[in-house]
Amino acid sequence: MYRLHKHFAQLELEKTYQEIEQLQWEVQNISSLTVDGERSATWPLGINPPFQPRTRFEVLKWDYFTEDQTFSCADDSPKCELIGADLADVSDVISTAVDELNRKYQPVLHVRKQQLLNGYRRFDPTRGMEYTLDLQLELVTQKGHSRSITKRVHLVRPLSEVEIIPMPYVTEASRINIILPLTALDREHAARFLQTFVEIQGNENSLLTLLFIYDPFQAQQVSQNDIFSQVKSQIAEYERKYRDIKIPWISVKTDAPSQIRLMDIISKKHPVDTLFFLAGVGSRVSSEFLNRCRMNTINNWQVFFPIHFQGYNPEVSEHGQQSPSGTLELVRDAGRFDRDVFDEACFYNADYMAARSKMATDAQENEEILEMLDIYEMFIRYSGLHVFRAVEPSLLQSYRTRACNPRLSEEIYHRCVQSNLEGLGSRSQLAMLLFEQEQGNST
Repeated sequence: MYRLHKHFAQLELEKTYQEIEQLQWEVQNISSLTVDGERSATWPLGINPPFQPRTRFEVLKWDYFTEDQTFSCADDSPKCELIGADLADVSDVISTAVDELNRKYQPVLHVRKQQLLNGYRRFDPTRGMEYTLDLQLELVTQKGHSRSITKRVHLVRPLSEVEIIPMPYVTEASRINIILPLTALDREHAARFLQTFVEIQGNENSLLTLLFIYDPFQAQQVSQNDIFSQVKSQIAEYERKYRDIKIPWISVKTDAPSQIRLMDIISKKHPVDTLFFLAGVGSRVSSEFLNRCRMNTINNWQVFFPIHFQGYNPEVSEHGQQSPSGTLELVRDAGRFDRDVFDEACFYNADYMAARSKMATDAQENEEILEMLDIYEMFIRYSGLHVFRAVEPSLLQSYRTRACNPRLSEEIYHRCVQSNLEGLGSRSQLAMLLFEQEQGNST
């Protein structure tokens, strides 16, 4: 019964393809009678025409690739290996091109791919992904004779039908609870964060809670030598100066300060409808960012993980300048969007508690999972929410060397080390320093 159904479905499919070809032929013939002539029937028929740039700055860029490498890399490398979806995309396009050639020329000729000589692709927002392939092919006749030729083919992977996904209504009136974890190495940066928070409080509906993280030895010495005493005195000074500002703080003793363990403590002390912003001590919090945090975080629907703009080391990025600026600006030579850091997050307490409860079974079987995963990974694995991760131009961080804790998972530790290394400076800036150093050594 299945084979019979498949046979008639195949007949219907072939009939549909023939009708499409007939319609395309009719459109091609009728186009010659229109005002624009045959130019109005752009290839492929039924797909939007290519984007026409009006200025030189609107010209769409083509990316060059081979079967295993691409020459347009995210980190500005001259070439990098094709992996994941990009590799699958290139393999699928080459296979489709050979299949279409065989469908066109069989049974007279059989086409076999020998290699991809050149590959180009670009994304056209009006119609989809366009490809131009230079293929070296082997043609085999019915008598068995073969010949190698080079053939250029063009392909288009059209965009599917655009669909508007309904989203729940959100406003910018929600109160944000900012959570700032602090370790001993972070305390020197806390003063700037507190000052920024106080400056925006006049126009903001937000609260700040500090989480002081002591290791076991520091906790024993807290009565004689509190490492956070200066931060606490600054908090007391702000509370005396501004009567409407209250900055509570919580002390925690642990030698492995994982995000999940810390949020477990915070979550229990707040209502389920609380909107959290888990901040980094180097973040420059602004009203613009906090509003985007409110808009991009939807209860029982979406959590938001912003990618902050991390400043390069001023000794590298401003090397040789007579008057360093001292301020971080959103320009290419000043820093980069740090995709290796997942510390900042916006989410509702109810969503955190729901994902944490689903994680409880695995945590009972393997308690180390609390150090192996961060909150980002927890939401991906244990919740059905949309995880919205995007660059955030209004969330800036000045350069600082992050403390990488080897007691956390290997992946989290290596991401931290990678962030420190790539945050030193751009490739050109580091290359210039090495060049100057070699020039100095040679003289």
